[in-house]
Amino acid sequence: MMNESAFICIHPHCFPNPTKIHTFSTNPAPRLAGKRMEETTTDEPLTPGARLFLVPEFNQSIITAMGLRDPVTPEAIEVMKQNLANSMVMKHPRFTSLLITDEKGRQHWRKTKINLDDHCIIRYHYNHSSGEVPATIDVDSESYEDIINDYVADFSVGSSLSRDKPLWEVHLIVDLRCIIWQVHHALGDGISMTSMMLESCRMLANPDQVPELMRSRKSNDDPPRRRKWIGVGDVWRLLKLMWFTLIYVAGFIGRSLGVKDKKTVISGGDGVELWPRKIATAKFSLEDMKTVKRSVPNSTINDVLFGLVTSGLSQYLEVRSGQDMKEGQQITGLSMVNLRESKGLQEMSKMMEEGGKARWGNEIGFILLPTCYHKPRIDQDPLEYVRRAKLLMDSKKLSLEAYFMHNTCDLLTALFGPQTTARTTYTVSCNTTFSMSNTAGPPEQITVAGNPVTFLKSVATSVPQAILMFMLSYNGLVSMQVSVAKDIIPDPKFLAKCFEAAFLDMKNAAEGKFTKSKHA
Repeated sequence: MMNESAFICIHPHCFPNPTKIHTFSTNPAPRLAGKRMEETTTDEPLTPGARLFLVPEFNQSIITAMGLRDPVTPEAIEVMKQNLANSMVMKHPRFTSLLITDEKGRQHWRKTKINLDDHCIIRYHYNHSSGEVPATIDVDSESYEDIINDYVADFSVGSSLSRDKPLWEVHLIVDLRCIIWQVHHALGDGISMTSMMLESCRMLANPDQVPELMRSRKSNDDPPRRRKWIGVGDVWRLLKLMWFTLIYVAGFIGRSLGVKDKKTVISGGDGVELWPRKIATAKFSLEDMKTVKRSVPNSTINDVLFGLVTSGLSQYLEVRSGQDMKEGQQITGLSMVNLRESKGLQEMSKMMEEGGKARWGNEIGFILLPTCYHKPRIDQDPLEYVRRAKLLMDSKKLSLEAYFMHNTCDLLTALFGPQTTARTTYTVSCNTTFSMSNTAGPPEQITVAGNPVTFLKSVATSVPQAILMFMLSYNGLVSMQVSVAKDIIPDPKFLAKCFEAAFLDMKNAAEGKFTKSKHA
């Protein structure tokens, strides 16, 4: 989520092929008739957002990987399962409900009894029976990161979740010391899922305390300031809001009717969401990002992120496209925005309050992020990318684009069904080049069952663009998962290095010691 307020996922059998590709799940939702239900008879209707994410064109899951510092023993596995059994996951209505289809084809949530072993799956990467296990595993090595990214990439094509049970799973890869959460997007958005996941964790510095969550600078409990009159500035802001909203909504309408980016070596398209994926990780220091932010007055972390993405893409295209790219050629991104009044990650008790500001679910809207290719030059100021990003993001904040798109999707779903909404949104995705999101994680180190967490990484599935970028901060480090369709972009590591090189240039410029970095 582009969420500046707070910068900004243990079945006793293992799989013979640990790198098996997870393909699109075609399991239909269970029918009410003829199926034994041991649950309550009160069904809940699906929200428009949930209905949208269950349509085949938009069938998405959120995948989050957590690395563990210490080896995972059998005793530790039992403690993890017990912690999960006692967590909010086992009490939340979405995590304890089946997706049911009635005789008229309408879908509902129905409460069910949870068998934890159906959702917690133990896996091993190495063949332990053959003795092909390394003596030690260096969790800081590049090869280890590649293995984890390959696992996440296997999950990130379609959604493999069975609809015979609630739509979530937790995979523990014992010998790699890694936990992978797979949760269907119909259950909630990235803010909801990350908040839920962290509820079962604890602070390393205080084992009895749940992770502290980043808050906005302005407290949501502060009473609103009373205004006695409307001034000229208010009228001017209203006019700008109307103008920018009109312009950006018109851009969405154009994309849904066929306006598209000019084809490049990084373009996706219809059906690309089902192509095999590769993932690479770009890493950035959150403190260094703040240094860059301070060098551009009134800028935000989101401005820095969008600036480095624009610069990194330009560097990659310069190398891979050569003379095919024209200066100023437009490259358009798509991003989801958190629409909650209470921004950032939230305590689960507040998210489950009726009528609260931090609502559970898919409280998101879409915005377009138009940017341009600029040929990298030796004399170019890297901070210019941040300044351009700030101008765009400031105008986005003055518009109701995200709210309009959210309400339009709900209206289309109510009037014409989720298939129409999904196809329209899918067309917009096909006609843009990349997607990006940004979620804030815990600012300090956390633990799972007493085992310190070394990293947090997150991706989503089923988007037809060839490049997807997912930023998640944790303990002072921002990890950008760069997910690519490998038949279009075979070198995601090089692309990730372009992003890191672009940010290094910005950091050096902010510190007054800029020299063009090498990324090749």
